[in-house]
Order: sequence, then C-alpha cells, then structure tokens
Amino acid sequence: MDKIVIEGGSVLKGEVKISGAKNAALPILVSSLLADGWNTYHNVPNLKDIQSIRHLLSDIGAKTETHGNTVRIDAGGLCKSEAPYDLVRKMRASVLVLGPLLARLKKARVSLPGGCAIGARPINLHLKGLSQLGASIELKHGYVEATADRLRGNDIYFDVPTVTGTENLMMAAVLAEGVTVFRNAAREPEVIALADVLNKMGADIQGAGNSVITINGVPSLHPVTVSIIPDRIEAGTFMIASALTRGDVTISDCEPNHMRSLINKLKLTGTDIEVEEKSIRVRGTDRIESVDVKTLPYPGFPTDMQAQFMVLMSVAKGLSIISETIFENRFIHVSELKRIGADIIISGNSAVIKGVPMLSGAPVMATDLRASASLILAGLVAQGKTEVRRVYHLDRGYEAIEKKFARLGASIRRVSAE
Repeated sequence: MDKIVIEGGSVLKGEVKISGAKNAALPILVSSLLADGWNTYHNVPNLKDIQSIRHLLSDIGAKTETHGNTVRIDAGGLCKSEAPYDLVRKMRASVLVLGPLLARLKKARVSLPGGCAIGARPINLHLKGLSQLGASIELKHGYVEATADRLRGNDIYFDVPTVTGTENLMMAAVLAEGVTVFRNAAREPEVIALADVLNKMGADIQGAGNSVITINGVPSLHPVTVSIIPDRIEAGTFMIASALTRGDVTISDCEPNHMRSLINKLKLTGTDIEVEEKSIRVRGTDRIESVDVKTLPYPGFPTDMQAQFMVLMSVAKGLSIISETIFENRFIHVSELKRIGADIIISGNSAVIKGVPMLSGAPVMATDLRASASLILAGLVAQGKTEVRRVYHLDRGYEAIEKKFARLGASIRRVSAE
C-alpha cells in the first residue's frame, strides 16, 4: 500500500493549477444516462472516484472513453437497471444513478452506498423525494428497489439541504411530467454546475444556486459538450498550505467566488490574499491568528475544509474553536494530528485547538479523504519526517497532489508498497 513521505519545513512558492471538481464531475458524468448519444466532458480529474463511476456506468450499459482529462459517454445502450453492491460500496456518490435510471428505464435497483466513514449520511431524503415524484420504493437485502410507470412533478421540501439529494432528484425531475419545485434545496456550486449542464441538454431548470429550484419537465434530453468547474476544495487546500508554510503561492484556474467563506476566514488569520478573476495569490505571515469556524451548508464554511483549517489553527497563536455541524464523525483525524503534536480537545461537535509553536513529524494513518489532506498539510509544516499511510483515500479526491506540492518546493514523495 502506497504512502506519502514528507520532510517538513519547506516554504512553498510558485503557481499551482487547480483540477476539475470531483464533486461536480460525478453527478455530471451520471447525467449522461439521461440522453442517447456521445456526451463529451473536458477538465475531468483523474481520480479513483471518477474511475469508479465510469466503471459503474459501463456496467449498466453505457459506453465510456477517456483521453487524458476528457471523458466521453454514450448511454444509448443503457440496458441494466441495477447498480450492484461491489461497485456502489466503494463510493457514496454512486447512489446518483438512482434518479436517472428511474427516469429513463422506469425502474432501478441500487445498492445502499458506501464511501468515507465520516458519518451516517442517510439517503432517506432521496427516497422521500422520489416517492413524491410517484416512485414506489422498497428496501430489500441492502438494495433500494424503485419503480415508476411515470414520474410526475411535485412540491418537494428538504428537511435539511442535501447536495446529492438535490442532484439525484433534479436528474429524475427533468424528465418528469409537469412542474417540480424544490424547497430548501442545496445551493453548492456543484449543484449549479449540474443544473447548467442539464439545461444545455434541453432541461428547463430555474433557480439553481437558490434555496428554491423550479423544474419544468421535458420529454427528452440531448447530449452535450461541457467543461467541469474547478475544484474549490483542492484550491482551498493549497491556499491553507501556503498560509501554513509562510509561503507565496498563486492558485490558478480556480473560481474565487466559490470560496468566499474560506477567503474571509484566512484573511482573519492574518494571511495576505489577492483575488483576481480566476486566480488567488496567498502569502503567509510570521504570525497566524486564531479564528473560530463553524461548518455550514454553502455558502457557509465547507465541511470539506474543516480538517485542513484545523491544521492551520494547530500552529496559530492562542485558542480557536471549530464546530462541525454537518457530519457527526468528522473529527476522526484529530487523533492522528495529535500524534504530530497538535493540542486538540474534542467536546461534542466542537474541537478546541490550542496553537503550538511547532509540530513534529510522525507516522500517521489517513481515515478519510479530507483527513488525508490535513495530514499532508501537517507534514509540510512539521519538523522532521512524516509518513502518511492509507493514501488510497487521498487518490479518491486529489489529482497527483504530491507532484503539485513538489513543484511548489515541498520535500514530498510517494513511496510504493512494491
């Protein structure tokens, strides 16, 4: 099993280009199921999760091709309504095929999903919404079995904003008869990106990015050629890395408007930030101020940046409190950060961090995708050598992150188990 080895202490400098967003690419690739013909997607990151979703789409009858960061998919041969456990267990986003399969084939049998161990993340809101669209839903032997002679529009209220729930139901509702209205819908940029692609395919979706989304059902969709939006979480990870190492890094090919909450928090730490239209320059300072953070649905502070920001607070001056309101198990990286010398106490859904003068390298083990990134960041600023194990988590969401850090001057390398 591969591991990442880091010799801490390097000051990061230079420019890093941001890859396409995994969390936008996954539902957009799945949306290819809604139309016959070749869809072409540019700026698709080369990640394990992308490979997993392509494998799943191929298994249910779609043709897929990959050329570098371009993926082509034709669902004209869609013939299978079942997404099996062996494929879905690897990644929670696989449940996104449920809505499109139901819309196209009138039936779907999808295994209950897997993914990172950061909390329950139930799909009850997906199932409730599909029922309101006219689907018959049963849970049998670990599978969701859904059927519908015809999906019909309805007024759907989400008890809590759910990104994958909004996306799943959006892909079902675009081919439903009549009008569907989502209330308390997720507002993330990835939801907007999916809506934009669906509209280019011929859908009629209004209000994406707001809490109320209106969808006028259409009889059919057509294939498109589109580009995936930049990954705001990858961009944020490199921003924090520059602040941590007192570096000077320009993050290019990004979308600053998607990261306003992080930018504002970093400015409060004393980090110098210059924002351009498609780039952000981040310069660290000798003194990092402590800042409290509470994770919230977009446009609030993203839960996917919580672990990385915690590393920054671990070497800040004074006390800070990070409150996690999205996932109940998302502090499982804390025990590994403490091995590197961080001073963190967990109390319920909050972490109290007392900044220390220095972290010390140690062998650590990644527990989920974003925890992996936080351990890389800790290793960059720690004194001595840090070994991050179980980096297969990292490969699910970051494209060649060790190579990008190395180009910025970090002493970092991947060591193969072989």
